[in-house]
Amino acid sequence: MIRCACIDSSNRPNEIPKNKWVKKGQVYTLVFAIVVLPQRELGLQLDEIDLDESCAPYEYFLANRFAFLKDDIYKLQEFIKDCAKVNMSIKELMNQSNILNNA
Repeated sequence: MIRCACIDSSNRPNEIPKNKWVKKGQVYTLVFAIVVLPQRELGLQLDEIDLDESCAPYEYFLANRFAFLKDDIYKLQEFIKDCAKVNMSIKELMNQSNILNNA
């Protein structure tokens, strides 16, 4: 299980209702990760929020809205590979997300 803390809840798209939007400071659990196109940015699905068809075209939250514990970065890299079958380098992963020192 990989947990992440929301560090940016700004700029909610109108298509996503307030009750399905992330809250700054809240901790979430990852269930899926994928590289979204055409931006080629890491998108995340969270256990606690279901972005269903009513939120279309949005299906994922961008990873740069969240911070991960430093100790989880390699576990996150493996999780992404397992989910999306995409090989993302640690450098690229760190550029697209935020890392916290151990809590």
